[in-house]
Amino acid sequence: MSLKICATPIGNLKEASPRLIEVLRTVDMIAAEDTRHTRKLLTHFDIGTRMMHYSDHHGAKGLEEIIALLKEGKQVALVSDAGMPLISDPGYELVRRLVEEGLEWEVISGPSALINALVLSGLPTQPFYFEGFLPRKKMERRRKLASLREMEATLIFYEAPTRLQVVLEDMLLIFGNRRMALCRELTKMHEEVIRLTLCEAADKWKEEELPRGELVLVVDGAGEKKAVGSVEDALRELLGIGFTKKEAIQLVAAERGVSKREVYRAALKLEEI
Repeated sequence: MSLKICATPIGNLKEASPRLIEVLRTVDMIAAEDTRHTRKLLTHFDIGTRMMHYSDHHGAKGLEEIIALLKEGKQVALVSDAGMPLISDPGYELVRRLVEEGLEWEVISGPSALINALVLSGLPTQPFYFEGFLPRKKMERRRKLASLREMEATLIFYEAPTRLQVVLEDMLLIFGNRRMALCRELTKMHEEVIRLTLCEAADKWKEEELPRGELVLVVDGAGEKKAVGSVEDALRELLGIGFTKKEAIQLVAAERGVSKREVYRAALKLEEI
């Protein structure tokens, strides 16, 4: 038997498809990111299937139990709290193990917060790049944003309200002032989409109460902009933000399509000033 990787509602329970309900009702076991959360979904649809906890970070016990069930010919459904497992949610380690074991899996399609947010954003939908959650530590987050700043694709991030302000300030610092959309409470009664610029967003929540619920940030890509200013100016900007000389040289060389040697010479000139 194969594993069923099931997308679950991201807010409105009416998003649950007849196929999802049938699968959850007929499998032998449901492996859930949070059994308490999934219990609400099962109760709503009067489903009494047994559940177990599964997380990629929970250790090998849950993974081995699922593999054993599948090898016995049992049917197992994998669900996360909302949306599609594996997409910023548990499941990848399990799928990787299925590949190693020669076992099959199928996808029960359904809602996805990133796709809803992209369509609601009013920004270009092709191409787009999904990053998920940014690193918590400041310099790791800034390095990640710097690696994305020349990407022409629309950028999609998940974020928690408690970190929204510092993330917006870092985006404004690294990306410059771009169009963006903040999406929250997707598919729920109080769904909200706020379309503004990064500069406006960074100022807005300094004064106002932070939005609640899990957030999706959709940010305009770099487009076909050409690098402006000198190599020295670009280096000075990155060094001022806190990047090491080596990191700044690598980023500037990649952005401008010039050799690291050329950028290194510019860095030496800066040190002489």
